[in-house]
Amino acid sequence: MAEHGTGGDATPLAGQDTDPDEGYLLANRQSEAGVRFSAFAELFDPVTFRHVDRLGIGPGMRCWEVGAGGASVPLGLAERVGPGGAVVATDIDVSWVRDVAGGPIEVLSHDVAADPPPPGAFDLVHARLVLVHVADRAEALRRMVQALRPGGWLLLEDADPKLQPLLCPDESGPEQRLANRLRNGFRTLMAARGADLAYGRTLPRVLREAGLADVQADAYFPMTSPACTLLEDATVRQIRPLLVEKGLATDEEIDQHLANVATGRLDLTTAPMISAWGRRPLT
Repeated sequence: MAEHGTGGDATPLAGQDTDPDEGYLLANRQSEAGVRFSAFAELFDPVTFRHVDRLGIGPGMRCWEVGAGGASVPLGLAERVGPGGAVVATDIDVSWVRDVAGGPIEVLSHDVAADPPPPGAFDLVHARLVLVHVADRAEALRRMVQALRPGGWLLLEDADPKLQPLLCPDESGPEQRLANRLRNGFRTLMAARGADLAYGRTLPRVLREAGLADVQADAYFPMTSPACTLLEDATVRQIRPLLVEKGLATDEEIDQHLANVATGRLDLTTAPMISAWGRRPLT
């Protein structure tokens, strides 16, 4: 069940609250969110910063990190832009990122689909595992493109759970079958909250339709990583009440799954994260 519900860096569904029955399924305010953010950083920061470096983000540049969630990406961007640059990290809930404010990093409470972009033009706008959870994705995208300077880059990274729906692709026994059944329950909960489980694959087309140039994309998903195990444990504990309430799993099944995960012998994976990037034309 180590599906990207994070956004680790995600924004709740626009216009909704994060109570037990509405809004973002994996709210930042829950204690398990910190474990999830750490796991996402270990799993996906190398991918994110490979793209950031490829795009030439460096000293003196301005970056907007949308749906920051945890602190790892804002900190990594700050290292690259240096004291002469700027990193604006925004999220509806900045609980896990507010402590890194200072120097080149500014932290703002912000709804990407409802609020104007932060002032100033940006060399890079980045959102990881965010738009899949946002109700008005088109408006959020429009605002991010609007914030780019001519020649600036938009880097979007989002999950595609339908492309690879299994937690254990090697379904070799009852433990793996239980894991995959609970993963399906998680996907059911996500879809009920308005998440587009096939959004990741649309990113290249979405960027082209937004008028961006030089669009490219790739995809990545880890397998058999200790971070996948940590992510799965935290995710299941976070959504456990809803799995039981909606009749998607029993407490006994969840206890058994958590025990299976704790052995470290399940080959757990995540939904593919698709990274797509495009440049705002100079004219």
